[in-house]
Amino acid sequence: MKNVKIIIDNKDLVVPEGTTILEAAKKVNINIPHLCYHPDQAIKANCRLCVVEVAGSKKLTPACSSFVFEGMEIRTNTKKVRDMQTGVLELILANHDQNCLQCLRNGTCELQDLCRRFNISKTNLEDTVEALPLDDTNPSLVRDSSKCVKCNRCVEACQKTQEVHVLTHSHRSVHYNITPAYEMPLEDTLCVFCGQCAAVCPTGAIVEKDETQKVWDAIYDPRKHVIVQVAPAVRVALGDSFNLPKGDIVTGKMVAALRRLGIEQVFDTNFTADLTILEEANELIKRITEGGTLPLITSCSPGWVNFIEGRYDHLLDHLSTCKSPQQMFGSLSKTYYADLIGLDPKDIFTVSIMPCTAKKYEAQRPEFEKDGVRDVDVALTTRELARMIQASGIEFTDLEEDQFDNPFGIGTGAGAIFGASGGVTEAALRTAYEVITGKGLPNLNFLQVRGLEGIKEATIDLDGLELKVAVAQGLSNAKVLLKQIQNGTSPYAFIEIMGCPGGCIGGGGQPIKSTLEVKAKRMKALYKIDADLPLRKSHKNPDIIKLYDEYLGAPLGEKSHELLHTHYHSRNKKYDFSSLKK
Repeated sequence: MKNVKIIIDNKDLVVPEGTTILEAAKKVNINIPHLCYHPDQAIKANCRLCVVEVAGSKKLTPACSSFVFEGMEIRTNTKKVRDMQTGVLELILANHDQNCLQCLRNGTCELQDLCRRFNISKTNLEDTVEALPLDDTNPSLVRDSSKCVKCNRCVEACQKTQEVHVLTHSHRSVHYNITPAYEMPLEDTLCVFCGQCAAVCPTGAIVEKDETQKVWDAIYDPRKHVIVQVAPAVRVALGDSFNLPKGDIVTGKMVAALRRLGIEQVFDTNFTADLTILEEANELIKRITEGGTLPLITSCSPGWVNFIEGRYDHLLDHLSTCKSPQQMFGSLSKTYYADLIGLDPKDIFTVSIMPCTAKKYEAQRPEFEKDGVRDVDVALTTRELARMIQASGIEFTDLEEDQFDNPFGIGTGAGAIFGASGGVTEAALRTAYEVITGKGLPNLNFLQVRGLEGIKEATIDLDGLELKVAVAQGLSNAKVLLKQIQNGTSPYAFIEIMGCPGGCIGGGGQPIKSTLEVKAKRMKALYKIDADLPLRKSHKNPDIIKLYDEYLGAPLGEKSHELLHTHYHSRNKKYDFSSLKK
């Protein structure tokens, strides 16, 4: 590719032809302000905060959508530029709810950061904030249109990245708005609650439903025995909230922090990820050998489950009946664990720390409650856990490492990689190979299903039986595989689908600014955890073996089916979450 010579703020620079001014400036550590731009999305050029002066041009030039050319001279910090940027910010603030102290994004808001940069604490323009209704009737997400800056990031995430097509534009001019069709609340749409809209929103216009107070109340209640499970993807993302390098593995510090918060037992969701593999691998084997519905599709990702229930309910027979690791843990916490410690299940308060906003929806599903007792009482996102730690004044980076508690404290490397796209498939193959062939697996690493590609596939030789598998990350890619099944052209026996791009490492509840570059670092960290563990196969987990021997019996057995499996339903029969409005 041809290189061009340019000058930015009196700095000489050589960059490839086709580089935008914004990208070129980053190479010399110049951060041009922007609001609608996102590195993983298409260029929008509608906020006009990134304008610069280009020699020879009478007009200001948007840096995000303008490409460099040979000899280009750019000034990013002139009076004309700053006056324009300040004016744009003041216009946005005039139509923005500025009650920042009550906003979940306080401290992580891009608009707030820009106002601080330009020393703007208020606008002299007339306040034009509309009293728009708050959309908070679903279990997962809260939409506050009074904080929307019309950047359209959420629309792209919903329509192009996920192809869910719930969020769209409405009206024009001063009434222009981002909303579901007919301005319906999210609970009345086929929103999958993946939270990818919240993950890219620069402000607090779309955020996770905060449930931290419920956990604090349980901790302070002497009648409650509070336990926590932590998903694998959380331990490689939580450090972002405490300015640690991206992808840092903070497992030990995370466990120590949870103990400081007052949690009585801290358990590892990797344990029930291993349990999921035992059930799911045996389910796959049974379908292959007994002529069941193929391909078998994973059911670990609640956003994906919401998607197939709402749009492809005629394919539900392909979905694994396994509960997700979160719900398997919840079920065991109110049965096996309750019996083990001699407590009434009603006195056990089970908290999940998840990278996912859809996990909140999953935890509230009616089928995951028995005799008035929920399997999982509260599902918190990684962001919510970070806020609890910060609110407690805990110096996270200075904590000494601690370990998970038993009996749900041992997880294998197979459980750890559940957090990355392809990880469930790789974990399942490690077990399915040895169960089917009776032989040790010569190589545990299935590199074909690793990485951030949208769709990955592999063919595995199981001692003469060829098993073709596919992996899709993000719901737009899931559609491709589902259409093959519809058309009768799917060549696969097993399909893994994760609702979020990158898998759980890119979940909608992860720390803000989870770009593709950041996701790649988290994925690498999970595979490092796997490689460093002495146990890397789910069926070799000694505590899983003990659980089956002493309580569950056998995979797919009567007890396992009762506690670890479920049936998914068409969302045409909508769940009623009205009780959550109270």
